[in-house]
Formats: sequence, C-alpha cells, structure tokens
Amino acid sequence: MVNADGHGIPELLEAILQFLPLDTYVFNPVVLMDMVSADKNKGMTVPVWPKYQAICDKAEGRSIAMYKMERFEFYERAKTAYAIVATGEMAAYGNIILKKGVVFDEEPKKEEQGNGEAK
Repeated sequence: MVNADGHGIPELLEAILQFLPLDTYVFNPVVLMDMVSADKNKGMTVPVWPKYQAICDKAEGRSIAMYKMERFEFYERAKTAYAIVATGEMAAYGNIILKKGVVFDEEPKKEEQGNGEAK
C-alpha cells in the first residue's frame, strides 16, 4: 500500500498518468465504483467523475471508456490490484481502478542520436 494521505485523487491521477499509460487493449482501462441504488434514486451526482474523465482523456490523448462497477464487485477487484494508493480524497464514490498499459521505450530523436562524432 502506498500512503498518499493529504492528496486528492485528481492531483495524484494527473501525476500517475504522466508515467503509467492506460491499457489500450481493453475496452475499460478505468473502473469506478458505481453508486448504490438508493443514491441513484435520490438523484445523487458524483462531481469528481467528470474530473477523472478529463484527466484521463487528456493524459491519453483520446476518449477513455470508464466502467462503473457495483460496489462489492469493485471491492473484490481491488483485492487483486498490484498497488493500492490510500489518499485523502473525500469525494463520495471517488474510488478508481486503473489498468496499466505497456510502457514503451521512446526512440531517441535524431538530434539526440548524434552522428557518431565525438563532441
């Protein structure tokens, strides 16, 4: 477990996605914990979800499909996670699971490759 107490998920999500690409081979690389029926019936909204969407879309340069998973199913899935980050996020239904994609080595740019001459 990683302790990031005092930090909100949106700021951590922006930082994490700079280094961890989302999986491009699954339809939903982001999973959110869905609201329980009682909260849905009350018309509750989750203001942090659009923030997550915007952060993920920007980081990936594409629209990211997010899946809303039933609460207890979410808990079971979280048990199999590689890492859990405990945050200070206070938003209701702010939990999020990310599926990491492949990290590719970037090819050096031509100007970085040089021409083989000593400088």
